Amino acid sequence: MISTRTNIVVYTGLIVMLLASFPSYSQRKKKPQDEAQASGIKLREAEFYFTEGEKFFILEDYAKALLYYQRTLEITPENATVHYKIAEVLSRSSKQEDLQKAAYSIENALRFEKQNKYFYLLAANIYSGLTRFDKAAETYEALLREVKGSEEYLYELAAIYQYASKPDEAIKVYNRAESILGINEISSIQKQRLYLEQGKTKEAIAEGEKLINAFPDEERYIMGFAEVLSQKGLRVEAIKYLEKFVQQNTEASNAKMLLAGLYRENNQEEKSRPLLLNLFDDPTVELTSKLIMLGTYNTELGQQKARNIHDAESEAFIFTLFQKLEKNYSEDPRVHIVGGDLYLSTGKNREAQKEYTRAIELGNVNFEVWENLLYLETQSDQWDNVIKHADQALEIFPNQGMIHYFNGYAQLRKRNYAEAIVSLDQAKRLSSSNPTIVSEINGMLGDAYNANKDYEKSDKAYDEALAFNQENNTVLNNYSYYLALRKTNLEKAERMASLLIKNNPDNPTFLDTYAWVLYMREKYKDARKAIERAISTGKATATHFEHYGDILFKLGDVNGAVQQWEKARGLNANSEILNKKIANRKIYE
Repeated sequence: MISTRTNIVVYTGLIVMLLASFPSYSQRKKKPQDEAQASGIKLREAEFYFTEGEKFFILEDYAKALLYYQRTLEITPENATVHYKIAEVLSRSSKQEDLQKAAYSIENALRFEKQNKYFYLLAANIYSGLTRFDKAAETYEALLREVKGSEEYLYELAAIYQYASKPDEAIKVYNRAESILGINEISSIQKQRLYLEQGKTKEAIAEGEKLINAFPDEERYIMGFAEVLSQKGLRVEAIKYLEKFVQQNTEASNAKMLLAGLYRENNQEEKSRPLLLNLFDDPTVELTSKLIMLGTYNTELGQQKARNIHDAESEAFIFTLFQKLEKNYSEDPRVHIVGGDLYLSTGKNREAQKEYTRAIELGNVNFEVWENLLYLETQSDQWDNVIKHADQALEIFPNQGMIHYFNGYAQLRKRNYAEAIVSLDQAKRLSSSNPTIVSEINGMLGDAYNANKDYEKSDKAYDEALAFNQENNTVLNNYSYYLALRKTNLEKAERMASLLIKNNPDNPTFLDTYAWVLYMREKYKDARKAIERAISTGKATATHFEHYGDILFKLGDVNGAVQQWEKARGLNANSEILNKKIANRKIYE
């Protein structure tokens, strides 16, 4: 692509080039006066059209620019610059037809003018767009032949051969470039890659050594060479070269960091750790490199956790590195983010929450940090914190459904049902592509609408949740229990509760729900069996004993009922209704 400066250079010479297409003024004097006047008028007309074309080109109105260039060409059909400008406009199109026309125009430009390098560059670019790499290569060869001082474009020629899958030709051109311009990074690294792609490891290593020997103190070159070797599975060789370099260049901290990483990849942790301990104290090593290293360790911790492996020594070393960063970069939010990730991977949720909170206080952080923080606060029932941080996060990420989800869930747990419904509805809209989350949200909406006594919407939300997963235990439990309390659609409630205990035969909460549905259906004997199964699990609550008492009362066992109610009261279920049941030995519904 031609730079803005290049366009200015071309433009300033355009009028001269246009004038060159017509007879010179000295020649005009030899012509009859009328003919000279007509020629001058044509020239001025061409200049006007071309100037207008340039104006619209600068304004990026390429359709009008093309029109004026074409009018210019009608007057000066052999003007190379006008052909070039037409080709330049057409080359901006993505249509193959326009690119073909651009190729035709630039070929005409080169037919009339062979010394302008920009013509060749545009031609090569057009041919590349048409995937005619052979023509692009021919164009660069012509440029190198016709225009003096254009050797720098040997690299573009070599790249064309690479695109054309002609590695041998590319290598030859890079060698030509080196013979003229000397050994340099571009040609050397590209030749290394080409040799390795061909399986010519010996030649690739020789190229890398040649560059390193030419620039023995250039850290960037040895690192690039080592990375190429490592990517091609030659990690041991890469380590050897880096070890030699850092021995000779003791201040090469970036090369040392790369070496430490390669040691780790090669399972040489005993060599990596001493290096890292020093590097994490070295202020010349970029913080980004240190964070990346800790990120790889965090990935390793996650993998160990998934396999239920706990390596105390490794974990202690990792946190030693983190503490060095925390000491030296305490005000950088990225440090606290990686700290939160490390603590989260090791199950230290309180410390993880602290680090994420600090990161948020220090500056802008990505969405995952907010999500992790809200998750941790939700896990520990910190509903006020969840609401506070969700509100802050929504100012930055208003269209993230999960933030609305956390906010809605916290509002629901705080019994702020109207606020919960608003947040959960928004979460549902924004999560439409994730049916699992939508189903879970519908379950919570069912709870919130029920608490707000909007039973029609509650039932609809529950039904939508079950339509996705008919065995959603939480929804089956809540839906059937609330229907029982409302004494509505009790047959449906029993079906759901039956499915619930079929899948969870020893769950005391679900057994209590089933017993209560049966109670509301006046199936007291079956209800008694269900509640006794719940109590037999050893995890009974005051609600279980109160329900047991209600069932026994309906079966005529008043003394037994009072005993169970007293057990419920003994478990801190000291409600007014329960006290009245015990005092008056009867049910109040």
